[in-house]
Amino acid sequence: MEKREDKPVQLVQKSNLEHKSLEVSMLEKDDFSDEELESYLSKGEIKATDKVTIPPKILFVGDCTIATFGNFSASTGKAKSKKTFNISAMVAAAVTNTTVLNYRACLPEGKRKILYFDTEQSKYHCHNVLERIYKLSGLSVKKDDPRLLFWGLREYTPKLRIALIDYALRKHQEVGLVIIDGLRDLMYDINNGKEATDVMTVLMAWTSVYDLHIHTVLHLNKNDNNPRGHIGTELENKAETVLIISKNLQNNSISEVRPMHMRDKEFSTFAFHIDDNKLPVLDNGISVTVVKRREKSLVSLDNEVHQEILSKAFKNNSPTRYSDLVEMVSRAYEDAGYKRGTNGIKDLLKLLSGKGIIVKQDDAYIYKSEGFVNPSTEESKKV
Repeated sequence: MEKREDKPVQLVQKSNLEHKSLEVSMLEKDDFSDEELESYLSKGEIKATDKVTIPPKILFVGDCTIATFGNFSASTGKAKSKKTFNISAMVAAAVTNTTVLNYRACLPEGKRKILYFDTEQSKYHCHNVLERIYKLSGLSVKKDDPRLLFWGLREYTPKLRIALIDYALRKHQEVGLVIIDGLRDLMYDINNGKEATDVMTVLMAWTSVYDLHIHTVLHLNKNDNNPRGHIGTELENKAETVLIISKNLQNNSISEVRPMHMRDKEFSTFAFHIDDNKLPVLDNGISVTVVKRREKSLVSLDNEVHQEILSKAFKNNSPTRYSDLVEMVSRAYEDAGYKRGTNGIKDLLKLLSGKGIIVKQDDAYIYKSEGFVNPSTEESKKV
């Protein structure tokens, strides 16, 4: 998707503020005219003769790139792992184009503005985050810095939150970095496949159309190290970088930052603690936790794998209670070499039930293999 053609600023602003953008309106549309399709296809055409530029790299850990224009990334972690403290350091580095904690920023001139959206916290706690960023940046809290704009969207619906972010992107010029602290709150059902695809689509569209980077935050499941729900799987597949923030096993007051997935080379895990001023500070001398590479989430397995496991599990079994269903499916996947936590099994069951693959009929849960679409097509290899 190309960046929009330059128009007089007044006309662009008036048009943009009066109407929904294509990025949002296309999510609500099912039918397209040939003229619209021709226009969209033309915008997406790529030719060998096109002159393309390398997208600017804007965020680093050491010499490892974690963020470029035209892409999005994410921080994940369990509750109270200090994800927002980590984001604060990242944003502080971007505000001043310096190094904060282990993050080094280099936003180009004309793209120095940062938009921060928090979907979870109260106005009081949002202000604490903003004040923390100012202190880490060396800025005075007595004067607002125009390079950083911050909004709390806690009280709004998911649809309105998406519309507000879209409006802000259309309204504000020279934006280089967008933070969405609470990606889950842009959707109603974290395991809804359509909603997950829609959110990923609008993230990709925003980064492309406005030529910027978006960094999001998503929780991990309580009982395993998988990003939550169907949106978590989509995030892993499409994000440029996914960071995981976790507590140190030897010292609960110390948090660690490690790469879960990176397109660029991976950086070494680093650790930080919160000092007396409630600011994140590097812990260079700490022995970081050594962890095994994270296991693949169940929802990311191919349909053929699910069909084989579920066919065996339901061959002579039709559990009547949900708890028995969870136990049976959990045991079946464990026997096949995919041992996962209860939350991971429940997330899978919710997705399978929504697709009519596992349904309750005559007071018993049954398996309907026809619920899987043709696994030979590229678009349908995953549930």
